[in-house]
Amino acid sequence: MCILAMVTIGCGGGSKKEDTSTKPQKTVQLAAAASLEKVFEQQLIPMFNKKHPEIKIQGIYDASGKLQSQIENGLNADLFISAANKQMQALDKKGYMDSASIKPLLENKLVLIVPAKGESNIKEFEDFAKAKYPAIGDPASVPAGQYAREALTSLGIWNHVQPKASLGTNVTQVLNWVGEGSADAGLVYATDAALIKDKVHVVAEAPTGTLKKPVIYPLGILKRAQQQAAAKELAAFLSTEEAMQTFEKYGFARVK
Repeated sequence: MCILAMVTIGCGGGSKKEDTSTKPQKTVQLAAAASLEKVFEQQLIPMFNKKHPEIKIQGIYDASGKLQSQIENGLNADLFISAANKQMQALDKKGYMDSASIKPLLENKLVLIVPAKGESNIKEFEDFAKAKYPAIGDPASVPAGQYAREALTSLGIWNHVQPKASLGTNVTQVLNWVGEGSADAGLVYATDAALIKDKVHVVAEAPTGTLKKPVIYPLGILKRAQQQAAAKELAAFLSTEEAMQTFEKYGFARVK
């Protein structure tokens, strides 16, 4: 006879199999620009897991140039989101990317920030040359730094800034330097500045015409992705209206 013990023992006397249908069975390795860490970890990954509990997302966040180098040196990434087209195009040209999967995902803005505490004589982008301790991302590997160099060169002040600039290994480091006051001005993305509004003030956006192209974040799936199908599920989710509205709450813009 079957009695209450059937919770753990079936009527046939054998052990009941544990239900693993809702446990993660696949892990997607997401390599994404450092400026995306907050929105993914706080919002997008939990949202995606509600729809796909069988897929775990492991985020790897850093400067896009560093991620490019890591992928070229064997990082087992499935999905790559860069803070600029340059890194994505380089990987695609070298045969690392599934070219058909590459698409523009988001747009960002380059902004000038100063510490929230105290008064600053830096009122507009051109004033960045006046900063005693300016900070930008390292143009060698950080897209925000590459955009900064382009804008400052266009304004004719790069040669004044370069000798005294502190170069961050990623845009988050630049943001923190300005927030703590060790740098008196910095160039970061608008989305980064929005994360610590109590510590930094946005003075201005890069003037029209100083950047040849908008700041676009492309997405692409790697050819050697071990979880191709799951990566495609994540890529599709990131283009949904629900995901886009979440990106916008964190200061990103839709690609026009």
